[in-house]
Amino acid sequence: MRTTVASLFTAFVLVAFPSSVSAQEIVQVNGVEATRIVIAPPQNSIARTVKSGLAEAYNAARPGSRDYADAQKLYFFYGARHFEPLWLKEGTSGQPEFSSGAAEIVDLFESAYLEGLEPADYLTDAIDLNKVQSDPAAMAQLETAFSAAVMRYAQDLYGGRVSPRSVSSSITLKLNRLDESETLMQLASADNPAEILRGFAPPNREYVALKSALAKFYDGTAKDPIVIPDGKTLKLGMSDERIPLMRERLKLPAAEDNLYDAELVAAIETFQDDLGLLVDGVTGPATIAALNGGTATSREDIIANMDRWRWMPRDMDNFHVFVNVPEFRLYVEDGDTQIHTTRVVVGKPHHKTPIFSDEIEHVVVNPYWNVPRSIASNEIAPILVSNPGYIARNNMELLAGGRVVDASSVDWSTTNVNNFRIRQRPGSGNALGSVKFLFPNSHNVYLHDTPSKSLFNRSYRAFSHGCVRVHNPWEFANALLQGEPKVTLASLEGQRGGGERWNNLERKIPVHIAYFTLRVDDDGTIRSFGDVYGHNKKHRELLGL
Repeated sequence: MRTTVASLFTAFVLVAFPSSVSAQEIVQVNGVEATRIVIAPPQNSIARTVKSGLAEAYNAARPGSRDYADAQKLYFFYGARHFEPLWLKEGTSGQPEFSSGAAEIVDLFESAYLEGLEPADYLTDAIDLNKVQSDPAAMAQLETAFSAAVMRYAQDLYGGRVSPRSVSSSITLKLNRLDESETLMQLASADNPAEILRGFAPPNREYVALKSALAKFYDGTAKDPIVIPDGKTLKLGMSDERIPLMRERLKLPAAEDNLYDAELVAAIETFQDDLGLLVDGVTGPATIAALNGGTATSREDIIANMDRWRWMPRDMDNFHVFVNVPEFRLYVEDGDTQIHTTRVVVGKPHHKTPIFSDEIEHVVVNPYWNVPRSIASNEIAPILVSNPGYIARNNMELLAGGRVVDASSVDWSTTNVNNFRIRQRPGSGNALGSVKFLFPNSHNVYLHDTPSKSLFNRSYRAFSHGCVRVHNPWEFANALLQGEPKVTLASLEGQRGGGERWNNLERKIPVHIAYFTLRVDDDGTIRSFGDVYGHNKKHRELLGL
């Protein structure tokens, strides 16, 4: 049956109200089912003033804008409750007071810094009860201002204080947004609305651990980080005055001498392996920088990383792939269990790997590499002018309209390379190696093998054009395919060496490409990584840190 919306308003967001008075009801108009909006009339002067203020904001907003949608939701919400205040009540002296729920929320605002938020963003002059007497207009303004402050706190805690795209256009994570009317209704019907608000924080283990670390900065128990000075490269058997600091940093028992002994070498090798460094047991500049976390963990870095956890999908799926760009590392995780981890190479700072979430849908064996237009224009075209044989010598094909063209027959001094498509055939020298893992996305990036294995031995691994190169792709495939009913590692390996073969996964696997300069181990140890793209620095600036 066709449904129409019959109301005085141009739009309506369907909601259910906890009050016995509904803001919408189903009626029959000339035999057609329709939704009619019902606004309960105000029953006292304060309620009438609340209605007047809300209506003014609603009518002043531009239809289709977010301000319009927010004003409409507030109007419908209060309209369902006769425009009675939610946060205010009349005190014994006849003067307005905060309700018990509102008073608890004020306490929450005052301690917002413990969540990495800014109390002044919510405790504004507009919600100062001391400035309001029994004036209905002032009370109405306070009521609606308090609702706005509550929603700002809830949204900041749930989805972050800073928009991902304001940090970088390469961060395209979907915003986590709360429904304002549903949230207010949930708070209105709760015995303890402050507890509901606390629940909007990310439940992620690392977020909780960072919050605990942040609290130590405010209660005075935060320890000064252990900073190991630069110096000579250390190998087994050498002595150095920095050894006690290194042993303390690696949680080894103190030793009577300053010897770089076998116990310390083993601990360094474990540390290097955990961080994806070259595992040689030698402590040079890269290992010292890693031991120091690039820079000492600061309150500001903790707050910025907490805010980025608010960007992440609330449901990351129990079984997923997690790539942390600053860490140059990939993880396959099942709940709290780490099934597989390996080193990765990510995009150069001027070819940033984008930050987003998607689903792996295909595994392609013996892939073609379709050369991006930017690489064709900026890197290949200048070579072709003097060396048109470059295409053939690199096992590539030049295509026009789906037909292979001899690159040597083209006058490259007058021809635009973008009139053609370039791809590299499968083979040992293919830029994508022997396998790629596809999650179709607007960035045209994916995970893949590479013939350039030497780069994985470097501590700094930002060398690609944006895609993520995987160190052990077949081990990764084996971990990835757990629970996949149709595709197995054996079936993939049986396809190696021939033409391109596509394998469609029945179980699509979430993949999260993230950007955290701080990671928290199970034992609470915070590890710090370099700000390879400057996202953390920009995030801190936008937060005013």
